[in-house]
Amino acid sequence: MEDHFTSSLPKSTKRQREDDDNSRCSKRPKVCSDIKAVVTKLEENDDFIADGSRLHTLPTVTGKHADLKSITPQTLADVVIGDYDDVISDYKIIDCRYPYEFEGGHIRGAENMYLHETILTLLQQPTKDKQIIIFHCEFSSERGPKMLRFLRSKDRDLNKENYPSLNFPEIYLLDGGYKSFFNEQPKRCDPVSYRPMLHSDHSEDLRHFRVKSKSWTFGEKRRFARKVMKFRTVIQLVITNSALINL
Repeated sequence: MEDHFTSSLPKSTKRQREDDDNSRCSKRPKVCSDIKAVVTKLEENDDFIADGSRLHTLPTVTGKHADLKSITPQTLADVVIGDYDDVISDYKIIDCRYPYEFEGGHIRGAENMYLHETILTLLQQPTKDKQIIIFHCEFSSERGPKMLRFLRSKDRDLNKENYPSLNFPEIYLLDGGYKSFFNEQPKRCDPVSYRPMLHSDHSEDLRHFRVKSKSWTFGEKRRFARKVMKFRTVIQLVITNSALINL
């Protein structure tokens, strides 16, 4: 029916429609789609990955964070041994614990990223279709979810001109964190050990890395505060100049 209707249009009308479509596409070189339709799709069905292009590859569970997609330790183990190689092209396991925790035992193949600036390096790396990222910390209750949300936020900023495109549209949180994984899959950890954040031998390390991990956030807040002050100064100058002109 659509083809018949289109073919019956005058050539000038069809040409205008094509020109309008091309114009819309040129403004968004990576993705030409109806943003409203994508937003509606994502709101109505959260089984789609964050760019709305397809459904999530891995089975998910209801975790502590309703806004995040969580997977079980068994599902992660299945990813590691290759059970999903036919449907994913690549995966990264991001361990957001502090270095002394990571060194005391981690999931084989995981990368230790506990700083915001380190997470940002992910957005500088080449991307692949159907790649996934799994975040976790000790319990996946605070540090892991926080870094996951941070990456998604910066990814959105980076691709704001091409919404809903993302470098990493499919991201998961390991439910229960390293503790749960170690309890269920100790042979897939290296070394086969679990060092808690609150280990009595690492109280100094804990203080050090807490300060270090918060310094970036503090710096961001200072930069934001400077921007606000600069904006207020400009506004005040405009008001003052306006008052002088009216004198």
